[in-house]
Amino acid sequence: MSVEERVVIQPGVKAPDFEVEAYDPVNDEVRKVRLSDYKGKWLVLCFYPADFTFVCATELAAMNSVLDELKKMNVEVLSMSTDSVYDHRGWVKLEPLLKDRLKILMGSDPTGKVARMYGVYKEDAGVAYRGRFIIDPDGVIQAFEVVNLNMGRNVNELLRQIRALQYLREHPDEATPAMWEPGKPTLKPSIKIAGQVGEQIPKGSYPYW
Repeated sequence: MSVEERVVIQPGVKAPDFEVEAYDPVNDEVRKVRLSDYKGKWLVLCFYPADFTFVCATELAAMNSVLDELKKMNVEVLSMSTDSVYDHRGWVKLEPLLKDRLKILMGSDPTGKVARMYGVYKEDAGVAYRGRFIIDPDGVIQAFEVVNLNMGRNVNELLRQIRALQYLREHPDEATPAMWEPGKPTLKPSIKIAGQVGEQIPKGSYPYW
């Protein structure tokens, strides 16, 4: 993909399509995976730096721990690193946090092509930053975050974001305040509430009010 063709990654744009080999730890097999395979479902595309490292094992284990809950929400997960599918298999078979536990497909991006498409490739190291993209059933990026190599991410915040995005998909005329959870008050944007947002939210609904 040339610089001219490269998609500017931001919320509201179509996620760049790709095809990669992926290791399936449940069936112990390798298969081709395309982004378009997930049409009609929500997808968490989760880049991480490398197999046989430290924080990465905890991140995959954490994501795996909420996988059943995500599936109930019509959400699939695809992890991705620059390792080969053979490295993926070897790591899963050895790492206690993953062995006989992991149910997440592990995409292989050995040239960094997909990581570059999503703007998370660290050129001087040949690995991906920790980038996590929430893609809706129409293949549109709704949220993403990218953090440095040495900091793990929070799956509880991921769940909260997905719940908010799914609510907003069904209620497009509303907005969710900071720290929104299901059942909490929402906002209906209007010029009439500008400067008076606090009057629209019942006191005690949120920690900051």
